[in-house]
Amino acid sequence: MKKKVIIPLVAIMLLLVGGIAYLLFNLNRQKQENQAMQELAALDKKEMENEYQQFANQYSEMKTQINNDSIVAQLTAEQEKTQRLLQELKETKSTDAREIARLKKELATVRAVLRSYVIEIDSLNRLNENLRAENTQVRGQYEEATRQIQGLNTEKASLSEKVAIAAQLDAISISMTAKNKRGKSTELISKCKNLQVNFSLAKNVTAQNGMRDIYVRITTPTGEVLGNAGSFPYENRTIQASMKKTVEYGGQETPVTMYWNVTQALVGGTYSVSIFADGNMIGSKSFTFK
Repeated sequence: MKKKVIIPLVAIMLLLVGGIAYLLFNLNRQKQENQAMQELAALDKKEMENEYQQFANQYSEMKTQINNDSIVAQLTAEQEKTQRLLQELKETKSTDAREIARLKKELATVRAVLRSYVIEIDSLNRLNENLRAENTQVRGQYEEATRQIQGLNTEKASLSEKVAIAAQLDAISISMTAKNKRGKSTELISKCKNLQVNFSLAKNVTAQNGMRDIYVRITTPTGEVLGNAGSFPYENRTIQASMKKTVEYGGQETPVTMYWNVTQALVGGTYSVSIFADGNMIGSKSFTFK
């Protein structure tokens, strides 16, 4: 009778011990994945804060270059909006994905507005140069326009810096697919023979045309950076790249595909893809594999 009672009790205890061990293992793995995601989120948030601050500073500089009260008022309103969004971002935790996503959309809007002012001021500056080449009679006909653009004779280097901020590339439609040995898509990372990363460089008519070095950095669930495609400068330091590709960009939306061949065992979990160009992070996204 005692054996009939003891044996089931022992079995139940073994099952409980096994279950606890399995739970502890999963909790530890999840903790590692969360840490990697938090580090990437913090890096992305820091980059956004830097961009907001750059845009706010840019508005301050632009206001010193013009004497038109109407335009100054517009620039002041946009600067105050940018500073308010920056403060909201600083007060937002990097783990608040919804709020970070909202502020990232707001950042894209701020960048687009700044581009429009850069183009407008550049246009006014060019008009001023043409007016200076005209005779006294023609200059009299453009007297009102001349008053609006007084003080816009900025140096070429300063104007180039303004355009550079507005011309920053953006990576859109980011995707990462695991391919098996037959080149077919698979959700099982253990069968993956190479990782395919697809994205597009968004249309930007203010961006400089030409060849661009694009770097992709893939981070595993354990925080390890895959591959070794050399290094590149970012945030006053040098970081490792998983892949590198030189792309010809002509201002229009440009699709890009890159591959990373598996050279080590991969584990299931969340992988992060970050894309860099011209010393800036231009896009990032996370993907989960079994």
